[in-house]
Amino acid sequence: MAEDYDFRLIGAPRTPLRDFYHALMRLSWPTTLTCIVVVYLFLNALFAAAYLGVGGVASARTGSFADAFFFSVQTMGTIGYGALSPTTPAANVLVVVESVISLLFTALATGLVFAKFSRPTARVMFSERLALSDMNGVPTLAFRIGNARSNQIVDAVVRMTLVRTEQTLEGKTFYRTVDLEPARSRILSLQRAWVVLHVVDERSPLFAETAASLAEKEGEIQVTVSGTDDIWMQTVHASHRYMADDIAWGSRLVDIVHEEGDSFVIDLRKFHAVEPA
Repeated sequence: MAEDYDFRLIGAPRTPLRDFYHALMRLSWPTTLTCIVVVYLFLNALFAAAYLGVGGVASARTGSFADAFFFSVQTMGTIGYGALSPTTPAANVLVVVESVISLLFTALATGLVFAKFSRPTARVMFSERLALSDMNGVPTLAFRIGNARSNQIVDAVVRMTLVRTEQTLEGKTFYRTVDLEPARSRILSLQRAWVVLHVVDERSPLFAETAASLAEKEGEIQVTVSGTDDIWMQTVHASHRYMADDIAWGSRLVDIVHEEGDSFVIDLRKFHAVEPA
């Protein structure tokens, strides 16, 4: 299977604040919630230290960080004071500052959680191998796409791209990107599984390529799928990369559809399986 590349950008302008939102959106849910909790505890600990420094909190034990911390929690959560309350101008100023920061933090955290909840994502499965064998007397490359959810991806479009190294007449090596034309690039609805085919004829960039030549050229096939989620009614997309050694030469995909009585059964246990042609 394709492994992630390790790219390092040199000389690119650094804009951490502009990219901060996108970085948060890319985080997983456990990491996002952990970050929110850590920031929340940090802010309360910071203001607890400030309250300890200025004093002026009624009923708080002298030097008690716990009392100062829970007073900060009450302030940030606008719970309403009980025994603990500010009694000095300095403490009241800190309460005002913390209230403003609390509003900003709550708005940002709520917005982030809502944005992650409302962002549509596609759970598209890609077969682990590409199968290359003759179909109707012509070499044909095949792989399988599946929808792991019970919804539909309407007007699904698949695109295939071959990336490989080439050399100029001067002997300089570079990466060339060429399109691979699927036999059918669009379907009305991706609900379960779809076998994508690419005919390897004289017009195909893969024509006359072998396993050895494609590996020598660091060949890679990139696949993208896009469409409209029928529940969210927004565009979703997914992508996958196949390296040269992911191609099963002389093999075909195992059929995952069979008939039982009056219905057809899709056996996803064979989704990634290939067999000799």
